[in-house]
Amino acid sequence: MTSSVDFPLLLRSADLRVTRPRLAVLDAVHAHPHASTDALIDAVRRALPDVSHQTVYDSLHTLTGAGLLRRIQPAGSVARYESRTGDNHHHLICRSCGTIADVDCAVGEAPCLTAADDHGFSIDEAEVVYWGTCPACTTSSSNAR
Repeated sequence: MTSSVDFPLLLRSADLRVTRPRLAVLDAVHAHPHASTDALIDAVRRALPDVSHQTVYDSLHTLTGAGLLRRIQPAGSVARYESRTGDNHHHLICRSCGTIADVDCAVGEAPCLTAADDHGFSIDEAEVVYWGTCPACTTSSSNAR
């Protein structure tokens, strides 16, 4: 395992059975934040070579449903998973290489959950995505000129 997180305890605290695939999926997501499903399948298979695609998909679905993982899907991208849940953070995405980085909300705990007009909705989540160019792509673009 690549993390100091007690994954069996984490699963039990969410009333989930501790299984090798779930442990491997948690480990893979903690080791590779913002990874795609395909990348996570590859990472899980390094620990469990015979695990099926469906088992990884099922584990991701269960762990996301239990709030242990978060699924994000930026516009034009495949679904990605992260272990940072339960806080008010957003994402920076490079338009050139697709790198994703976490960024804390600039204004505090959960101001994004206060809409100017909520239209009667009970808002429980807001998604803010910043798009731009990462330092590596900016540097390589400058060097190419």
